[in-house]
Amino acid sequence: MSSREVTVPLIVDVDTGIDDSLALLYLLSSPEAEILSIASTAGNVPVNQVAANNLAWLDLCRATDIEVTLGAQAPLVAPLMTTEETHGPQGIGYAELPASTRSLSPRDATTAWVELVRERPGEITGLVTGPLTNLARAIRIEPELPRLLKRLVVMGGAFQHPGNTTPTSEWNVAVDPEAAAEVFAAFSGLPVEQLPIVCPLDITETIEMLPEHIARLAQRAGSAPREVISESDSSDTRSRASNPVIRHFSDAVRFYMEFHRDHDQGFLSHMHDPFAAAVALNPSIVTLRTATVDVELVGTLTRGTTVADWRGMWGKPLNAAIATTTDPAAFFDDLIERVGALAERLY
Repeated sequence: MSSREVTVPLIVDVDTGIDDSLALLYLLSSPEAEILSIASTAGNVPVNQVAANNLAWLDLCRATDIEVTLGAQAPLVAPLMTTEETHGPQGIGYAELPASTRSLSPRDATTAWVELVRERPGEITGLVTGPLTNLARAIRIEPELPRLLKRLVVMGGAFQHPGNTTPTSEWNVAVDPEAAAEVFAAFSGLPVEQLPIVCPLDITETIEMLPEHIARLAQRAGSAPREVISESDSSDTRSRASNPVIRHFSDAVRFYMEFHRDHDQGFLSHMHDPFAAAVALNPSIVTLRTATVDVELVGTLTRGTTVADWRGMWGKPLNAAIATTTDPAAFFDDLIERVGALAERLY
């Protein structure tokens, strides 16, 4: 049985978010992904909006049997900061998804993390594409959680790469640096095969979604007319795609591309979170380099910066396996095939 045929039980913790949205679509399109629970984390937008987005995407994809939990309203210590200028007022760009009538889980995100890993020790992969608040709270309740997980995959941090929130810090860590520091400390000294896989900006900013990828995705889904996102379009342009999955995602990603363009990064979108989702299902798509990672909590200029000790200068046990190289074109081929097939199958 290949790695692509083995079921991967997942706890998915997101701050949805345009790229988190595509991460959910990717996982929902992957037969090997067994999504046990989706935790909502305050980050890109407030946590209640994150939860609403999660329910709406699941409804659109007819996956209404998946639990969605509500996480913490704010980081462990710092006041919450959100980034609607990046992801839109509702966190999903220009997309307007029908509001879900489904209820959230009666248990909160932290409880779900703890109960699920206790129920299935050594089986579950945790995937966190938002701040690490919920996971840090769960580890406070169950200190053995790092050893009860099969693996943790985190989208976060920046090492030999500029930050995207401050000159040196990445968004997910910058929102809740204390949570990130607690999580990295908790995973210290595990066997190499259980070290968290960290997907930092160093690698995720090589995952550049272009308008041509959206056109290919729509074509694979059998959507009409041809899906074209152009830099010359007016800001009120909206998708006319016949397929609702394509239409809503296209409207979401158009906002993200405009944001990147307006910040001199090109008419594209960095797809941080779908890439981390792909790594959670198949870690072999990345080259990993182990290190000891800590988070700066008090620096006047550097709070929220992830620091990697690559050479063991601190004399502390390893606590991370950092993704360093991948094949972006192969990733997009895989994503387009999976999500396009899902959209075609649903509609």
